[in-house]
Amino acid sequence: MSISQRQIGPFNLSAVVLGCMNLNHAYGVAPPEEEAGRLLNHALDLGVNMLDTAALYGFGKNEPLLAKYVGHRRDEFTLASKCVLDVYDGERGLNGHPDAIAGTLDRALKRLDTNHIDLYYLHRLDKNVPVEESVGALVRAKEEGKISHIGLSEMSAATIRRAYSVHPIAMVQSEYSLCVRNPEIAVLELCAELDIGFLAFSPTVRGFLADAVHDDSYEKGDIRSFMPRFIEPDLSHNLKAAAQFNRLAADLGLPPAQLAIAWVLARRPFIGALPGTRSIAHLEENIGAASVTLSAETIAAVEEIFSGDAITGPRYSAAMQAQIDTETFSGEELA
Repeated sequence: MSISQRQIGPFNLSAVVLGCMNLNHAYGVAPPEEEAGRLLNHALDLGVNMLDTAALYGFGKNEPLLAKYVGHRRDEFTLASKCVLDVYDGERGLNGHPDAIAGTLDRALKRLDTNHIDLYYLHRLDKNVPVEESVGALVRAKEEGKISHIGLSEMSAATIRRAYSVHPIAMVQSEYSLCVRNPEIAVLELCAELDIGFLAFSPTVRGFLADAVHDDSYEKGDIRSFMPRFIEPDLSHNLKAAAQFNRLAADLGLPPAQLAIAWVLARRPFIGALPGTRSIAHLEENIGAASVTLSAETIAAVEEIFSGDAITGPRYSAAMQAQIDTETFSGEELA
């Protein structure tokens, strides 16, 4: 199996890259470390050339997982990590002050067993700190040779433009899928204007469009149990659209996840897909989406399924929504 590549910002990346959060964060009981290591290596074997981690993932355990299992293959992939969201005094916290960013970065370099990160994101906007100050901390880190490129996650076009006024932004990542189309309001156009790459995380809607969600009996610690659209009373309504989507995928001879990811990749040439998984079979399925070409008729049929009120319920809880800076649609449900 080989995977096509595309120019995404300053990077020549596989069209599908790998988000590593799932390997020990947010979806219940983590798999054995050795299994996670096998998946990371298999992704590289298949041509995936970006691995995306963060200080917060696994409360500091995700970054050393990459160091241990694929650190010896460092020249085969672009390493991306994130700051601002981190663990402070044993608790998840958000701090965009320059000194906090510098501390998170130094700890990340140690955990990753490296002296350099290729792409370093502000994971979220700290609304108590001007984004210019937070970006300034990353500019200094770049000048010190600790990072090569600056990225932003889940931020609005206005915030991205402010950040860009301090230093060019290489990449924006945000949730983007058939069920979450907020980047279409303004962010994708701005990325096209400023030649910023875009990575779509959760392109299968946290497994919802991979036929992995059938009810809300999630494992303890599963992030979906705190997201209104993934629990009742909204979930039963939303599963009707998922069932239609699954039937269309079957008619096309595609796994649902491939159809969902192929739709994302068809949106713009500078968009890459950033799914996560714990399964090698699902990894191969996700990568296969890069070779799927959808007709205009198929794209229209897929989009029709999710039009109107096909999906109800906010995508985040109130606490999580408070840390999101992305634009919202008129009438969009917010927690």
